[in-house]
Amino acid sequence: MSSTELPFVPPANVLPKVGTVRVAEGERLRSVELPGVTLTMRSRPPAREGLPPALYVHGLGGSSQNWSALMALLDGTVDGEALDLPGFGDSPPPDDGNYSVTAHARAVIRYLDASGRGPVHLFGNSLGGAITTRVAAVRPDLVRTLTLVSPALPEIRVQRTAVPTGLLAVPGVALLFTRLTRGWTAEQRVRGVMALCYGDPGRVSAEGFRNAVQEMERRQRLPYFWDAMARSARGIVNAYTLGGQQGLWRQAERVLAPTLLVYGGRDQLVGFRMAQKAARAFRDSRLVTLPDAGHVAMMEYPETVATAFRELLDEAGGSGTRRARRAGRTDTGGDAVGASGTDESMGG
Repeated sequence: MSSTELPFVPPANVLPKVGTVRVAEGERLRSVELPGVTLTMRSRPPAREGLPPALYVHGLGGSSQNWSALMALLDGTVDGEALDLPGFGDSPPPDDGNYSVTAHARAVIRYLDASGRGPVHLFGNSLGGAITTRVAAVRPDLVRTLTLVSPALPEIRVQRTAVPTGLLAVPGVALLFTRLTRGWTAEQRVRGVMALCYGDPGRVSAEGFRNAVQEMERRQRLPYFWDAMARSARGIVNAYTLGGQQGLWRQAERVLAPTLLVYGGRDQLVGFRMAQKAARAFRDSRLVTLPDAGHVAMMEYPETVATAFRELLDEAGGSGTRRARRAGRTDTGGDAVGASGTDESMGG
């Protein structure tokens, strides 16, 4: 093994069980075994029978908990589930150690095929946005609508504040970072992540902060924590370099599902300037811009995102089937309203 590589992570069936994942009131967790991966699914009982299914996919360093606030607001609109990507949340690493965007998309597709829940209303944040864009492009039969919150799509000029996250993709950097920050407490790490991901970290409630610290403490005891982070970051960088039909922007152009795009004006990881480009790329898009939001608008302004999603459904005919394809159409939302004392560790 190269000295620049992270240590070997044993298979999932021999990994130690570390702590208990928090489950909010009304939520439930279950484990789903699929070829090559085991996924933890977080769900809420729908308000009534017969609601259309939805699936939420988090970002780098996040988990299904990132969607708890939005899931609660939409439980009368959709029958929602949020997954922990392989190596994140409570899901063990993939058997083959592959954390590429394509591998993550394959895990999502395998779950949807195995569960028979598709087509679903598909949500993605950051890395999850890149993953769900790929899913919607290659398997349109599985997607009713697509909602992307600060999707990690390629940028020519990356923001300086996003460079440290991208550097995790460089072999050896994650290991070096763990050594340099060995003395950091979970509280210090959480404050750093919140400062990076929130437009205003002060919006997080005291309870939400405590929950995030507890989750960070749990994750730091996982032997594969930094390995999953580094390899997934490398997967994003590699996806940015792909051209042709595999390029993420080209795949965005192939998405048929009505698409809601949500961008934050204070996002330090995904450039706000990319909002208009995304609105042009997705052929049936609606754009909502939240000037005061950061990278995780579904956690900062869940009420606003929930309202925008319901409006998407109204325009798309409720079932997610477009009444008419209007290429390049965008709607711009202005000031964000509603606050939430959101919780847990954020994703990039």
